[in-house]
Amino acid sequence: MRILPTPETITAGFANRVGQCLGFTTPSVTGVEVIGASEDDFAFSVLFDGGPQVWFAPSAVEPLGFEPGQLAQIGDKTFVRSANGDWVEAPGDSKGPPRDIPER
Repeated sequence: MRILPTPETITAGFANRVGQCLGFTTPSVTGVEVIGASEDDFAFSVLFDGGPQVWFAPSAVEPLGFEPGQLAQIGDKTFVRSANGDWVEAPGDSKGPPRDIPER
């Protein structure tokens, strides 16, 4: 994700930097500090090379694309990211890597 130049991101020193989105949260529930105004009570976690991991309001970020083939495991289920950004459950189990990963 690219961090947009806003008064908040400029002051924090993140304007125009690019990082990887690791996830999202509801700030009112998790209590994370968010850069930018989050009217929808939603924030993205962005990790920059060499750190840090920072939470941003949706209005402060620009998605740049998806990383097809990225894997995520939750419990005994493995998911792979498709070319359109969707997470697709991959056949397999927690004992090893997924089998027959859908095409990217």
